[in-house]
Amino acid sequence: MPPIETLPPGTPIPGAAPRNQIDSAEGLYKFVVVTNFVQVPVTVKTADGAPVYGLLPKDFTVKENGKIQTLRFFTSDPYPLSVAILLDVGMPDVDLQRVHETYSALVGAFSAYDEVALYTYSSIVSQVTDFTRHSERLTAALNEIKLDRGGNGGQYWGGPLASGPTVNGMPAGGEVPPVQVPPKEYHVLNDAILRAAVDLGKREKDRRKVIFVISDGREFGSKASYRDVLKVLQTRDIEVKGVVLDVGTLPVVHWIEDRHLKGQGYSDLVDRYAKATGGGQVYGELTRNTIEKAYVEIASDARNQYTLGYVPQAVGGSSAYRSVEVIVHKKGLKVSAKDGYYAVPTKR
Repeated sequence: MPPIETLPPGTPIPGAAPRNQIDSAEGLYKFVVVTNFVQVPVTVKTADGAPVYGLLPKDFTVKENGKIQTLRFFTSDPYPLSVAILLDVGMPDVDLQRVHETYSALVGAFSAYDEVALYTYSSIVSQVTDFTRHSERLTAALNEIKLDRGGNGGQYWGGPLASGPTVNGMPAGGEVPPVQVPPKEYHVLNDAILRAAVDLGKREKDRRKVIFVISDGREFGSKASYRDVLKVLQTRDIEVKGVVLDVGTLPVVHWIEDRHLKGQGYSDLVDRYAKATGGGQVYGELTRNTIEKAYVEIASDARNQYTLGYVPQAVGGSSAYRSVEVIVHKKGLKVSAKDGYYAVPTKR
């Protein structure tokens, strides 16, 4: 059995140390990149949600397409993050204003080694800042967004007096008021995730790549489909995590989503993306304190995952989807990892 390459506590991870410093352990713990090497970030928690530390390689089994893989790499050290924040500025204004109050906590959730880019979306996707490690730049951009107002949530208020007084069912005065039809609100969530995924794919390979969605969870009007965007994410090892406010957490919306009423779009895609790319939960938050707590937990979970690595069977010219299953040999623990990936064909 080939030895498992591990990193002892305190060993700087690739990319975390300044480039002008010499790492005395570099020759001992050099991470060799193989073209078809598969990395699987794994989060392990107790039943009540507390993170579990101190697990060893022998505590894990990884299966690809149902077959046990030989671990070639293992570390529990934190990784620097490349994060694309997607802010839904088309969510109901009351929720967007609540999010505006949490920006200091959002900036504070990232470390000096993390790099963050900011995007906004509603009917279109806009990149507000490029990737930066300077928190003051992110803070300045978020402060400008505080001036933005949200949408009306797609709500149209009617009622017996919405069109004015009536006599025998006819409008008083004899004039028929025009029928008011609220315009459709576009929420191009798929397009926003695709734009962020393409940009993240260009970042350094020794960083953990995360798309952080802050939204009401609605999707309507994207050119890109969920299936196509998910394939991009799974090909480039990008995790999606999110905080979903208001509409996406209401039972009636899930009732609509379960039946997928025509013209109503989707409301649970953030959760589906998260489970498929990292197995993690999406935080459905309604208060300022819980939103700020979610920021910290999401960043911490992404940074402090176990990282397992293996070399699968030769990929050849196939780019077929390969399922991944991670098992922890300790009872009562919850394991979160990606469902699988699309293999990159080996160059001949």
